Amino acid sequence: MQRVKIFNVFFRRIIDQATLIAYNRNYKSFIEKSSPMHKPLKWRATSATLILLCILSYTFADIPTALWSHTFKNTLSTDVFGIITFFGKSYSYLVGGLLLFVVFRNTKPSMAYSGLFLFFAVAVSGLSAELIKYIAGRARPQLLFSKGIYGFGFFHWQYAWISFPSGHSATAFSVAIVLATLYPRWRFAAFFAAALIAFSRIFLAQHYISDVIAGSFLGILSSILLYNLYFKSKFEALEHNKI
Repeated sequence: MQRVKIFNVFFRRIIDQATLIAYNRNYKSFIEKSSPMHKPLKWRATSATLILLCILSYTFADIPTALWSHTFKNTLSTDVFGIITFFGKSYSYLVGGLLLFVVFRNTKPSMAYSGLFLFFAVAVSGLSAELIKYIAGRARPQLLFSKGIYGFGFFHWQYAWISFPSGHSATAFSVAIVLATLYPRWRFAAFFAAALIAFSRIFLAQHYISDVIAGSFLGILSSILLYNLYFKSKFEALEHNKI
């Protein structure tokens, strides 16, 4: 019971942080001031909290949740979430972002850099997730169901052994950060959609909870870093030229 209470405390802390981001009125300023460069101690604390949350999830929640999700196999719910999870694939965002840059770079620079921001946010989070996947070599839930295998094998390339972190979750939340930064009024919808996509990976038993937590954080962190290190100055210069 005490272990469950500890898990709930950390989970609520993550929800509180997400709520703070969603309800902040000056969202763009919030993203700038909350970057790892401006608040390194806060990000270290957040990273440590998420690592601990992943460990707790790995120990107590991942297997029960995966077994619960497996009971919905071949139902209408899995068909619905199968459609939702499609929007966590990176290809359409990469192609769309690149096309925006190519088409509008000479006529609408702001739209062009928006596309470039989307492209690099998804690319960086995706490549980072893939690299960690191959190094960690975590068995996907399907191996738990078929062979009773659970844990990390390290340095695996097979699909069944690249569960941690969730690439779909990384993509979903990197896109959410981009959309919420560029169009703050849509941040609620962006984060809700990202959370739904991330949950779909758990519901479809493609990932464990800890995979999704890590992937989501990776998408958020990489996109905020990209914005503050490069794209913030570009957008500010474009705004200045309009005056």
